[in-house]
Amino acid sequence: MSKSIRLSEEAYDRLAAHKRDDETFSEVVLRLAGERSLSELAGVLSDEEADALRDAVDERRERRAEELEEMADRMRGG
Repeated sequence: MSKSIRLSEEAYDRLAAHKRDDETFSEVVLRLAGERSLSELAGVLSDEEADALRDAVDERRERRAEELEEMADRMRGG
């Protein structure tokens, strides 16, 4: 299914400037919007890379929680 949208000349020109020879305008919009579906991301990382990334995220969350707790203690005068 497709939808029609209206663009100003300036908006069209800017979009066209980003269009690659092998792309449709829909593909340009999707690329520039920067969002991907989860299915497009499947297999981007190896299992080892995914584990390392998960560990790094977990570690950062723990550090951030500690930082927030310390800040709360200081605000309580502790």
